[in-house]
Amino acid sequence: MTVTADVPTTSEARTPHQVWVRVRGLLLAVLVLLVAGVAFAAVRSDGRHGRLDPRSADPQGSRAVAELLKDRGVSVDVVTTLGEAAAATGHDTTLLVTGPDMLTAHQQRRLHTTAAGSAGRTVLIAPGEPSLGRLAPGVRPESRGPVTARPPHCALPAARAAGTTDMGGIHYAADEREAIACYPADGLASLLVLPGHAAGDTVLLGSPDILYNDRLDQQGNASLGLQLLGSHPHLVWYLPSLDDPSAAGGGTGTADRDDSGDDDAGTESDFIGLIPSGWLWATLQLALAAVLAAVWRGRRLGPLVTERLPVAIRASESTEGRARLYRKADARDRAASALRSATRNRISPLLGVSPRDTDSPAVLLPAVSARLGAPGGDFGTLLFGPAPADDAALVLLTEQLDALEREVRTS
Repeated sequence: MTVTADVPTTSEARTPHQVWVRVRGLLLAVLVLLVAGVAFAAVRSDGRHGRLDPRSADPQGSRAVAELLKDRGVSVDVVTTLGEAAAATGHDTTLLVTGPDMLTAHQQRRLHTTAAGSAGRTVLIAPGEPSLGRLAPGVRPESRGPVTARPPHCALPAARAAGTTDMGGIHYAADEREAIACYPADGLASLLVLPGHAAGDTVLLGSPDILYNDRLDQQGNASLGLQLLGSHPHLVWYLPSLDDPSAAGGGTGTADRDDSGDDDAGTESDFIGLIPSGWLWATLQLALAAVLAAVWRGRRLGPLVTERLPVAIRASESTEGRARLYRKADARDRAASALRSATRNRISPLLGVSPRDTDSPAVLLPAVSARLGAPGGDFGTLLFGPAPADDAALVLLTEQLDALEREVRTS
């Protein structure tokens, strides 16, 4: 056995120090991500960066329209629970609900009862299938469309004064004949006004874009937003939250059904829509980082490196040790295969057989027969036969292979 000197020693087993050196970079990156996430959450935890939040100066916040309403003498009260919204609602109040679909069935029924008895205005932002049946009976969401500049095409004074505005999103159809449908697309309204008791009414906006800070100065968005929200001296800006105690008031699942037997599973199915978009992007980025880390850690190892042996081992000892391993594992098939392969490799050059045909019976056996002058010799069983049945047969196979090799060499 050949021993190679002056080759760096390598080992499959790594010491704790080596493991720490390899993983400390990854652990540091994870720590940085955690610290950055905590810091980001702490900065954003004041609730002033939310979508349609009247305190937010972000592009999709609504601070601009809230400030304009205050300049016109309209008081703006921000509430996050249904109890606060119900307590502040009255005949001189406009109730703006920024996320009707976030409310549970119990909350939606309570909100509808409160709004119907207040004789004020209720503005619902993009209500969908889960909430329309309870907050605006008789109205159906028929389709969705892009938010583009649209003319009003209706008799609503606020819409006629505002003119073309950025409308779209959900398009509604109403069964009530007195409903006012504005900014239509294919005959369906993206702004719908439903008359209510006394002077009260309900306004459905298919899209919140006219209230965003970055769109307020476009088209007639500011005019329409101010007229819809400033029709009463008080504006209650309701931002539904997941920690509202009233959310558990009516139960969930099969225990919370309305009189018609409709299940509230639709509301629960929109849970994904309640997750802030930032968390969804963060989850996607973490998943991508995990895949990249798996690819990095799962890369193939480099080429094999010959290790410098501590002592020189004679070939006979190595052969004897392997034989003992074969015997201990009862691997006569492996041993016989190794013996036959070695014999074929040694006699092939003597027979003029190329190395690529050494394991081909169709080429090697005719060459052996021609060399030994025994056309009918049963060399196939000897060189390519099955595994021996016992140790005695294995010893006999070894003797026969040695005899065959001697005959080939001497013939």
